[in-house]
Amino acid sequence: MQQGIQRLLALAAVFAVAFSAVYLIRNGSDGITRLFDPRGGSGQEHRPEHATMPDRPAMPLGEVELLALLDTQQTKLLKAVVPSVVSIDTAGIRSERLLDGFGRERGVRRVPTQGQGSGVIVSEEGHVLTNRHVIEGQRQIQITLNDGKAYGATLIGQDPLLDVAVLKIDAPGEKFRPLKFGDSTQVGLAQSVFAIGNPFGLGETVTKGIISAVERTLSDTQRDLFQTDAAINPGNSGGPLINIQGEIIGINSSIYTPDKANPGFQGVGFSIPSNDVKDALFAILERGRPIRGYLGLKMVETRAGVQVISVAPGGPAEAAGLKPDDVVQSYDGESIRTINQLVTLVQRTRIGRKVPLIVDRDGKAVPLEATITESLPETGTTTTPSKMREPAEVLQAIGVIVNDLSPQDRKAGLSGVVVAGVQPGGLAAGQLQAGDLITAVNRIDIRNSYEFYLHLSASAGVQPTSIRYMREGKYGRADLPAVPRKEEE
Repeated sequence: MQQGIQRLLALAAVFAVAFSAVYLIRNGSDGITRLFDPRGGSGQEHRPEHATMPDRPAMPLGEVELLALLDTQQTKLLKAVVPSVVSIDTAGIRSERLLDGFGRERGVRRVPTQGQGSGVIVSEEGHVLTNRHVIEGQRQIQITLNDGKAYGATLIGQDPLLDVAVLKIDAPGEKFRPLKFGDSTQVGLAQSVFAIGNPFGLGETVTKGIISAVERTLSDTQRDLFQTDAAINPGNSGGPLINIQGEIIGINSSIYTPDKANPGFQGVGFSIPSNDVKDALFAILERGRPIRGYLGLKMVETRAGVQVISVAPGGPAEAAGLKPDDVVQSYDGESIRTINQLVTLVQRTRIGRKVPLIVDRDGKAVPLEATITESLPETGTTTTPSKMREPAEVLQAIGVIVNDLSPQDRKAGLSGVVVAGVQPGGLAAGQLQAGDLITAVNRIDIRNSYEFYLHLSASAGVQPTSIRYMREGKYGRADLPAVPRKEEE
C-alpha cells in the first residue's frame, strides 16, 4: 500500500517538474510574475468604478404627445396592413447557348432560374397584384403570407406596358385579407407614404418616406409614375405603396441606381399609380387582358404644341379627319400640352366612345370627333388594320444620309442637319445633294439627325413629304412621294 502511494507521489512530482519546465520555456520570467501576481500581471490593482445612470428620458412624454401618438398610430396602421402583403418566389428554366472555342453554337442547355418579389392581396378570393417582371418567364410561383403559410399561385393575366400582373392564390374556398385601392389622383407632393415588400428575400419589410414627385416619365410606356424616397430595394418590386389610411396608392416597380450590376436604393424609387393599376386589374379579371384606347397618330412636340406627323390609314384619326401638320389643342375638353398627356388620355378612353377634339389647322380651330378603337397591348397595334411602315424600310427607300451640325456652325446661328450623301436611285436623288442644310420636315423645324430621321420615317411611309433646305444661301423645297409598298411596286 505504502509502495503504491510512493509511486503515485513520484509520478505527480515528475508531472509537476515537466509542466513547470514547459511553462518557463514558453513564458520566461514573465510567466512566474503573472502566476503569482494577484492583479493578473497588469501591474495595477483594479478599483471598482462608480457610474451614475440617468433615470429619466431626454424629453418627458407629456411634451412629445404628438410624436408618441404618431408612433402608436403608425404601428397600428402597419399591423393592419402587413398581413395583406405577400412574398413571391419563382422558379423557371431558361435556355443558354453553348459555344465552342471558335464561337460556333454547339447546342443549348437548360439552366434553372429563381426569383423573388413582392405582391399585395386585393380580393377576398386571393387575387394578388405584382409586377410583370417578377413572374415573367417563370413556371412555378409560390406565395408566402405574413404568417408563414405558403401556397401555389396561378397567373390570371398581365399588362406588359404597365408592368403589372394578376395572380390568384391556389386555395379554393379560403378567404383572404385584401387592401383597398386609394385614389391616386388625390396624391400630392410631400404626402407621407409607406413601402412594404420583401427586399433581398428578408420577408415583409416596412420603409417610410414621402411622395417626392408625381407624373414622372421614365419611357414612352412608363409615364405618370410616383417618385418616393421610401426605401425600395431589389425584392420590393410588386409590393404596395400605401397612404396613412392603409390604402394602395401605388405598386412599387423600379428604382434609380447608377450601378446596374449591383443595384441599390439611392433615395429615388418609382411606383405605378393605383388608378392605372386598378383599371388594368378590372380589365384582366373581366377579359384576361388589358384594354387601351387607340387613335392612330404619330406626333412630335413643337413650340406650337403637339403636332401630327402622320395619320395611320384606316385608324380612328383618319376617319375623324385629322391631317399631318394639325396641332392638337384639345381632347375630350382637356387642353393638350404634351404627347404623354394625349397618349394617356387616349389609352384611358372607353373603347367605342366618340371623343371631341379641336385642332389648329393653318391658324384656324377645327372641331373633329374620333371614335376610339382598341389597341392590342402585346403589339401596340389597333383592332382596325394599321399600315404604318418600318422606319428602316422608309429611310432606305428615300436614301438620304445626314450629319449633325458642328459646334462652330451652331455658334454661327445655324440650325438643322447637313446632307452627307444621297444614294443613287433613292427618292431623294435629284432633289437633295451633299452639303444641303435641311431645316424642316413638313414645316416642323429640325434640330438634329435624330429628329430628322424620326419625322421623315414617320411621314414618308404613309404620305408625300416636304423637306425645306438651304443651298448656297437660298432656300428650297424637296417634295418626296410616299414610299411605295413592295406589293405596289
